[in-house]
Amino acid sequence: MLAAVNLRARPGTELWVAGYGDDGASDAAEIAASHADPERFAAIFDRHADEIYRYAARRLGSQPAADVVSDVFLVAFRNRARYQQDRADARPWLYGIATKVISQHLRTEGRRAEALASMPVPAPDEFPADDIGDRITAQRLGPVMLGALAALSPADRELVLLVAWAGLSYEHAAQALEIPVGTVRSRLHRVRVKVRRAVDTTGNMR
Repeated sequence: MLAAVNLRARPGTELWVAGYGDDGASDAAEIAASHADPERFAAIFDRHADEIYRYAARRLGSQPAADVVSDVFLVAFRNRARYQQDRADARPWLYGIATKVISQHLRTEGRRAEALASMPVPAPDEFPADDIGDRITAQRLGPVMLGALAALSPADRELVLLVAWAGLSYEHAAQALEIPVGTVRSRLHRVRVKVRRAVDTTGNMR
Protein backbone atom coordinates (compact mmCIF):
# COMPACT_ATOMS: atom_id res chain seq x y z
CA MET A 1 0.00 0.00 0.00
CA LEU A 2 1.44 3.36 -0.95
CA ALA A 3 2.23 5.83 1.79
CA ALA A 4 0.02 8.90 2.10
CA VAL A 5 1.22 11.88 0.08
CA ASN A 6 0.76 15.60 0.50
CA LEU A 7 -0.88 17.89 -2.02
CA ARG A 8 1.00 21.03 -2.97
CA ALA A 9 0.57 23.62 -5.66
CA ARG A 10 3.48 23.86 -8.06
CA PRO A 11 3.98 27.18 -9.89
CA GLY A 12 2.82 26.88 -13.47
CA THR A 13 0.55 23.91 -12.94
CA GLU A 14 -2.89 23.44 -11.42
CA LEU A 15 -1.96 20.83 -8.86
CA TRP A 16 0.52 18.06 -8.36
CA VAL A 17 0.84 15.17 -5.94
CA ALA A 18 4.14 15.02 -4.09
CA GLY A 19 6.07 11.93 -5.10
CA TYR A 20 4.50 11.62 -8.55
CA GLY A 21 5.60 12.92 -11.94
CA ASP A 22 3.48 14.40 -14.68
CA ASP A 23 3.24 10.93 -16.21
CA GLY A 24 1.71 9.54 -13.02
CA ALA A 25 4.76 7.47 -12.09
CA SER A 26 5.66 7.61 -8.40
CA ASP A 27 9.15 8.22 -7.09
CA ALA A 28 9.17 4.63 -5.88
CA ALA A 29 8.36 3.39 -9.38
CA GLU A 30 11.13 5.47 -10.95
CA ILE A 31 13.66 4.28 -8.38
CA ALA A 32 12.64 0.67 -8.94
CA ALA A 33 12.96 1.12 -12.71
CA SER A 34 16.41 2.66 -12.28
CA HIS A 35 17.78 -0.66 -11.06
CA ALA A 36 17.67 -1.95 -14.63
CA ASP A 37 17.88 1.44 -16.33
CA PRO A 38 20.04 3.83 -14.23
CA GLU A 39 19.06 6.82 -16.36
CA ARG A 40 15.54 6.62 -14.92
CA PHE A 41 16.94 7.96 -11.66
CA ALA A 42 17.29 11.34 -13.38
CA ALA A 43 13.54 11.76 -12.85
CA ILE A 44 14.13 11.83 -9.08
CA PHE A 45 16.75 14.55 -9.52
CA ASP A 46 14.48 16.57 -11.79
CA ARG A 47 11.58 16.40 -9.34
CA HIS A 48 13.40 17.19 -6.10
CA ALA A 49 16.81 18.77 -6.69
CA ASP A 50 15.50 22.34 -6.52
CA GLU A 51 13.75 21.72 -3.21
CA ILE A 52 16.82 20.09 -1.67
CA TYR A 53 18.95 22.97 -2.96
CA ARG A 54 16.70 25.57 -1.33
CA TYR A 55 16.84 23.76 1.99
CA ALA A 56 20.62 23.39 1.83
CA ALA A 57 21.04 27.04 0.84
CA ARG A 58 19.09 28.14 3.91
CA ARG A 59 21.31 25.99 6.09
CA LEU A 60 24.69 26.70 4.53
CA GLY A 61 24.39 29.49 1.99
CA SER A 62 24.15 29.33 -1.78
CA GLN A 63 27.72 28.31 -2.58
CA PRO A 64 27.90 25.03 -0.59
CA ALA A 65 24.30 24.16 -1.44
CA ALA A 66 25.16 22.99 -4.96
CA ASP A 67 27.77 20.61 -3.53
CA VAL A 68 25.22 19.32 -1.03
CA VAL A 69 22.74 18.57 -3.81
CA SER A 70 25.40 16.70 -5.78
CA ASP A 71 26.38 14.67 -2.72
CA VAL A 72 22.77 13.93 -1.76
CA PHE A 73 21.80 12.55 -5.15
CA LEU A 74 25.06 10.64 -5.52
CA VAL A 75 24.43 8.92 -2.19
CA ALA A 76 20.80 8.35 -3.12
CA PHE A 77 21.73 6.82 -6.47
CA ARG A 78 24.28 4.50 -4.90
CA ASN A 79 21.78 3.38 -2.25
CA ARG A 80 18.66 3.22 -4.39
CA ALA A 81 18.43 -0.56 -3.98
CA ARG A 82 17.66 0.04 -0.29
CA TYR A 83 14.76 2.37 -0.98
CA GLN A 84 11.49 1.21 0.59
CA GLN A 85 9.09 0.72 -2.28
CA ASP A 86 5.99 1.29 -0.17
CA ARG A 87 6.92 4.99 0.08
CA ALA A 88 5.71 6.74 -3.05
CA ASP A 89 7.31 10.08 -2.14
CA ALA A 90 11.13 10.05 -2.01
CA ARG A 91 11.45 13.46 -0.33
CA PRO A 92 11.71 12.18 3.27
CA TRP A 93 14.46 9.81 2.14
CA LEU A 94 16.30 12.60 0.32
CA TYR A 95 15.93 14.99 3.25
CA GLY A 96 17.31 12.30 5.53
CA ILE A 97 20.40 12.06 3.34
CA ALA A 98 20.59 15.85 3.09
CA THR A 99 20.52 16.17 6.88
CA LYS A 100 23.58 13.93 7.16
CA VAL A 101 25.43 15.66 4.31
CA ILE A 102 24.73 19.12 5.73
CA SER A 103 25.83 18.05 9.20
CA GLN A 104 29.07 16.75 7.72
CA HIS A 105 29.63 20.08 5.96
CA LEU A 106 29.07 21.97 9.19
CA ARG A 107 31.41 19.71 11.14
CA THR A 108 34.09 19.89 8.48
CA GLU A 109 33.96 23.66 8.24
CA GLY A 110 33.52 24.15 11.97
CA ARG A 111 30.95 26.87 11.53
CA ARG A 112 27.66 25.56 12.89
CA ALA A 113 27.22 28.57 15.19
CA GLU A 114 28.25 31.03 12.47
CA ALA A 115 25.82 29.46 10.02
CA LEU A 116 22.94 29.77 12.46
CA ALA A 117 23.83 33.35 13.36
CA SER A 118 23.92 34.43 9.72
CA MET A 119 20.62 32.79 8.72
CA PRO A 120 17.96 35.25 7.54
CA VAL A 121 14.67 34.90 9.38
CA PRO A 122 12.23 33.14 6.99
CA ALA A 123 9.09 35.25 6.97
CA PRO A 124 6.31 32.83 6.03
CA ASP A 125 7.22 29.71 7.95
CA GLU A 126 5.70 28.62 11.22
CA PHE A 127 7.54 27.13 14.12
CA PRO A 128 6.31 23.55 14.52
CA ALA A 129 3.85 22.97 17.31
CA ASP A 130 1.91 19.94 18.41
CA ASP A 131 -1.83 20.55 18.03
CA ILE A 132 -1.89 24.16 19.23
CA GLY A 133 -3.74 27.09 17.72
CA ASP A 134 -1.27 29.87 18.56
CA ARG A 135 1.64 28.77 16.38
CA ILE A 136 4.72 30.91 16.68
CA THR A 137 6.06 32.32 13.42
CA ALA A 138 9.79 32.52 12.83
CA GLN A 139 9.35 36.09 11.65
CA ARG A 140 7.76 37.09 14.92
CA LEU A 141 10.48 35.51 17.01
CA GLY A 142 13.39 37.02 15.09
CA PRO A 143 16.71 36.79 16.97
CA VAL A 144 15.02 34.98 19.86
CA MET A 145 14.07 32.16 17.51
CA LEU A 146 17.60 31.87 16.18
CA GLY A 147 19.01 31.90 19.68
CA ALA A 148 16.61 29.16 20.69
CA LEU A 149 17.61 27.10 17.65
CA ALA A 150 21.29 27.50 18.46
CA ALA A 151 20.66 26.27 22.00
CA LEU A 152 18.97 23.05 20.86
CA SER A 153 20.74 19.74 20.60
CA PRO A 154 21.82 18.88 17.03
CA ALA A 155 19.14 16.17 16.82
CA ASP A 156 16.35 18.51 17.93
CA ARG A 157 17.57 21.29 15.66
CA GLU A 158 17.59 19.02 12.62
CA LEU A 159 14.04 17.93 13.39
CA VAL A 160 12.80 21.50 13.83
CA LEU A 161 14.32 22.64 10.55
CA LEU A 162 12.92 19.69 8.61
CA VAL A 163 9.43 20.52 9.84
CA ALA A 164 9.62 24.33 9.89
CA TRP A 165 11.78 24.94 6.83
CA ALA A 166 11.48 21.86 4.64
CA GLY A 167 7.77 21.62 5.41
CA LEU A 168 7.79 17.89 6.13
CA SER A 169 4.89 16.38 7.99
CA TYR A 170 5.56 14.65 11.30
CA GLU A 171 5.34 11.31 9.52
CA HIS A 172 7.78 12.32 6.80
CA ALA A 173 10.19 13.87 9.31
CA ALA A 174 10.11 10.57 11.20
CA GLN A 175 10.98 8.74 7.99
CA ALA A 176 13.78 11.19 7.18
CA LEU A 177 15.40 10.83 10.59
CA GLU A 178 14.50 7.15 10.98
CA ILE A 179 12.75 7.64 14.30
CA PRO A 180 9.19 6.86 15.47
CA VAL A 181 6.57 9.50 14.79
CA GLY A 182 5.83 9.52 18.51
CA THR A 183 9.40 10.63 19.12
CA VAL A 184 8.92 13.45 16.60
CA ARG A 185 5.84 14.66 18.46
CA SER A 186 7.46 14.49 21.89
CA ARG A 187 10.63 16.24 20.72
CA LEU A 188 8.71 19.05 19.04
CA HIS A 189 6.57 19.50 22.12
CA ARG A 190 9.70 19.73 24.27
CA VAL A 191 11.29 22.20 21.84
CA ARG A 192 8.13 24.32 21.79
CA VAL A 193 8.23 24.57 25.58
CA LYS A 194 11.86 25.68 25.47
CA VAL A 195 11.19 28.30 22.83
CA ARG A 196 8.12 29.64 24.60
CA ARG A 197 10.15 30.05 27.77
CA ALA A 198 12.84 31.92 25.83
CA VAL A 199 10.23 34.19 24.27
CA ASP A 200 8.49 34.81 27.58
CA THR A 201 11.82 35.70 29.17
CA THR A 202 12.50 38.39 26.57
CA GLY A 203 8.99 39.83 26.90
CA ASN A 204 8.37 39.43 23.17
CA MET A 205 5.26 37.37 23.67
CA ARG A 206 2.23 37.76 25.89
